[in-house]
Amino acid sequence: MITALSITSARRGKEQPTWRVFSLEELKSATNNFKPGNIRGEGGFGSVYWGQLSDGSQIAVKSLKFQSNITETFTVELEILARIRHQNLLSLRGYCAEGQKRLIVYEYMQNLCLHSILHGHNSLKCPLDWNRRMNIAIGSAEGIAYLHHQATPRIIHRDIKSSNVLLDSDFKARVADFGFAKLIPDGATHVTTKVMGTRGYLAPEYAMLGKAKASCDVYSFGVLLLELASGRRPTEMLDSTVRRSIVDWALPLVCEKKFSKIADPRLNGNYVKEELKRVVLVALICAQDLPEKRPSMLDVVELLKGESKDKFSDLENSDMFRSRLAAAGTSVAKDSLDYISEEKELEHPLRKNASCFFAIVAIFKSTLEALF
Repeated sequence: MITALSITSARRGKEQPTWRVFSLEELKSATNNFKPGNIRGEGGFGSVYWGQLSDGSQIAVKSLKFQSNITETFTVELEILARIRHQNLLSLRGYCAEGQKRLIVYEYMQNLCLHSILHGHNSLKCPLDWNRRMNIAIGSAEGIAYLHHQATPRIIHRDIKSSNVLLDSDFKARVADFGFAKLIPDGATHVTTKVMGTRGYLAPEYAMLGKAKASCDVYSFGVLLLELASGRRPTEMLDSTVRRSIVDWALPLVCEKKFSKIADPRLNGNYVKEELKRVVLVALICAQDLPEKRPSMLDVVELLKGESKDKFSDLENSDMFRSRLAAAGTSVAKDSLDYISEEKELEHPLRKNASCFFAIVAIFKSTLEALF
């Protein structure tokens, strides 16, 4: 059972919490009895409602669907939220656990999420300008870097995607939704867990083996950066059987130095060329197949801010951007990605032989690159 005492203990004597326990009646009143017109988002977890408290403050209320793992999901998210405090992470206002109801209350984000801005109904009317995109990229990177390097214990998010980057009234990024997150014990490099996540964002080794590392979040963030720069979705269907990832679409263009073709057409050319180049190169280095070659999120923040010319020069001259093999482009059969659902538990027979599979792929790539 969730209690205020159990969550408070997660803070281990730190500053007083800013959240509180809400009654179900209070949240019913705030959301007009969870009126459908108050819904601001829906997903596999349940629905998010807009609400207004008696003091006039606006809130977002996540109502979790009643299912077998609802208590675990609820507990995990509350424990994570009670531990963290960062300007680029969504803040907890409180929670309610009455009967079978499990509700989490957050501060309300007026501009909803990055996904709705890029792909929603109003995406053509009010496109994000380049300055805001850069701020969102850096802000969300700083939030994830906090989880990986400053939180105690360290935290792996496991579901970095555009719908989990919320935007406040000033379009400041707040990374949200910690229902899939995992705490990494001191001294551990990873946790082995059931695969959870969203099609197009999952690191291949995590999807295959179920080993969650910080580098898995880095891969997902690379996909997110490409989505932010290009306005495209993480994957696209080329025909009825073939699905192409945004990484496979962008890499050949980068090898040909065609960065302008990656920029979101809705920007109408209004972007800083060097910043676009920086974002795209960082994105692709994050979304490499081999996890050991991905940067840490601290390095990502430094690169996005342009704080190290030497590191960026090394990145710019990376072999992966000179490969003829990459320039030829690749595509992925849809069937090979079917185990990646939207937001549900994942399982796939390839995981049984994943180590052998990745070894063969690595040897094959190395051989071809040597030939070319």
